[in-house]
Amino acid sequence: MTFLQRIRRPFRYVDGHATLVLLGVNVLVFALTSLREEAGIYLALIPGAVLEAGWVWQPFTYMFVHAGASHLFFNMLGLFFFGTAVERALGSREFTLFYLLTGTLAGLFSLAAFALGGAMYTPLVGASGAVYAVLLAFAVINPRAIIHIWGILPVPAPILVAGYTVIELWSEIFGRGGNVAHLTHLAGFGFAILYFFLRLGVNPFRRLVSGR
Repeated sequence: MTFLQRIRRPFRYVDGHATLVLLGVNVLVFALTSLREEAGIYLALIPGAVLEAGWVWQPFTYMFVHAGASHLFFNMLGLFFFGTAVERALGSREFTLFYLLTGTLAGLFSLAAFALGGAMYTPLVGASGAVYAVLLAFAVINPRAIIHIWGILPVPAPILVAGYTVIELWSEIFGRGGNVAHLTHLAGFGFAILYFFLRLGVNPFRRLVSGR
């Protein structure tokens, strides 16, 4: 059995509630960190803590920590609307692996970028890396879907992904967007693309461009 055959071995399809479970975990962690500030430090991604203190769990746990109620709300809104559709298409087990793996890899990428940039004690929190991966997955699975921004402006899903990519690249290069982790968002897109190529054997670019 080749390497690709091994990593492409499919899960049995299960139609569960992984999106709601992930949403619930995020809400519970937010409640915990609101009550205990030190819990947020313990779970956030801080490069110095990972590399110097050995807090190796942080590239995983950071995606469940949020900086405030609005940060949590918008990430969970995206997870709910796009995640439920992606979970239904992939199955709950595949979706859970996709979400957690892309989020963790985006965290590891950000850890390396922060460390190389000298931001050793800049904390990274939020589910955005994984949620951006889910957004890309939604567009690949439903390339003809129309998303209404603010409930008004209709935008095809592939155009929305392309637009977000341009915005994130522009913001990262020209330093716009305050404390938003643009690299983490782009990493979410990037690792989602790799997941489709390597794990699912799907060319995401072909589906996004051709619509099928």
